[in-house]
Amino acid sequence: MQGLAKLLVIEDDAQLRINLSTILEFVGEQCEVISSAQIDDQNWSKIWAGCIVGSIQGGKLPANLCAKLVSANHIPLLIAGKHFYPVEDYPQYVGELEFPLNYPQLSEALRHCKDFLGRKGIQAFPGTRKNTLFRSLVGQSRGIQEVRHLIEQVSSTEANVLILGESGTGKEVVARNIHYHSSRRGGPFVPINCGAIPPDLLESELFGHEKGAFTGAITARKGRFELAEGGTLFLDEIGDMPLPMQVKLLRVLQERCFERVGGNTTVSVNVRVIAATHRNLETMITDQQFREDLYYRLNVFPIEMPALRERKEDIPLLLQELMTRMEAEGGQPICFTPRAINSLMEHNWPGNVRELANLIERMIILYPNSLVDVNHLPTKYRYSDIPEFQPEHAGFASVEEQERDVLADLFSAALVWMMWIIFRITPTRHRRCHRKGLTSKRCWRIWK
Repeated sequence: MQGLAKLLVIEDDAQLRINLSTILEFVGEQCEVISSAQIDDQNWSKIWAGCIVGSIQGGKLPANLCAKLVSANHIPLLIAGKHFYPVEDYPQYVGELEFPLNYPQLSEALRHCKDFLGRKGIQAFPGTRKNTLFRSLVGQSRGIQEVRHLIEQVSSTEANVLILGESGTGKEVVARNIHYHSSRRGGPFVPINCGAIPPDLLESELFGHEKGAFTGAITARKGRFELAEGGTLFLDEIGDMPLPMQVKLLRVLQERCFERVGGNTTVSVNVRVIAATHRNLETMITDQQFREDLYYRLNVFPIEMPALRERKEDIPLLLQELMTRMEAEGGQPICFTPRAINSLMEHNWPGNVRELANLIERMIILYPNSLVDVNHLPTKYRYSDIPEFQPEHAGFASVEEQERDVLADLFSAALVWMMWIIFRITPTRHRRCHRKGLTSKRCWRIWK
């Protein structure tokens, strides 16, 4: 149920606000969490995936919230916790969330929200997610947080950017993010791989050519610089560019003009240049394989992408993000067991995020709608010697039924574990127990 629309959560208990947002984000739902004092600050006419109302100070819905709910009857309403709110006054009421939350209950409630919006003819969950651009930038590791910070800093400028990093780390993803968060977002983003084009054709590809400039040039043609006018030109694998072309590129960067191949007319361009390479350009300068003046012209603002082996703690979040994207593109959902995730985190990932994405796509093809364990992984990704389960009796449930049950149990266990962590670190847990009418000992047994 992930998409552009968010869930609006109204909760006056500060700790429960944190708990609800943490749990919803854990299962992949975007949400905006507010108190009842912020009700009038929200845009109630926009499309929300749903409105979750929790505990309200005073124990009853304030008049302004009642009015908002009456007018916003296009937003499905969920009540979190045991509250005696007048839900019969709101036709958009779809159900109640009981604590402690578990995955089947949460999934069912959100499905009711989606069904309600479907009956209203509202498409709140389009196939393409807004944050697809960030698919290899998710994570909480120090390295990837620094990359996101640098993107935020440089996007609003016109500085040339040089992105460094191994193949498959997501250098083009960084370039696209810089473009789509800059003032040039309305212009084109034009990528070109300098190492994939033969040297004798690269000049024509970059600068275009006039009719008759060479054999086969039957018409004039614009190059990538002209196509990127007003936008961003991404020069991937700049380290593979031949030296003669480096001289011509340097002139364009300095003077912002060029001539097409076979032409005499000077063409002026307004283009931002972002370059990327997996090579060590400073070593290439020493070996006289790359021009030093071009290097300093490109290297105004360097961004270095960390290899996946240096940010293994991000693998669970990357798995979730990549699986969500592939599911939105038509792939069948799968889920990795904790043992499988631990095994993947032991791998060295020479192909980085691209290798991880390829593995997920392979697993989706081989095991659609399934639970992927260590034994399902290709041999080189298995770092745990775990024998395959062999049923003792032929009367067992089918594999599909077993996997469906285990999947639900897995998510439920994960939610309980997360809520247990939240409960353990909350100094006011005893107070909350008594508010719910439970003894501290009973609460402890539930969370334990």
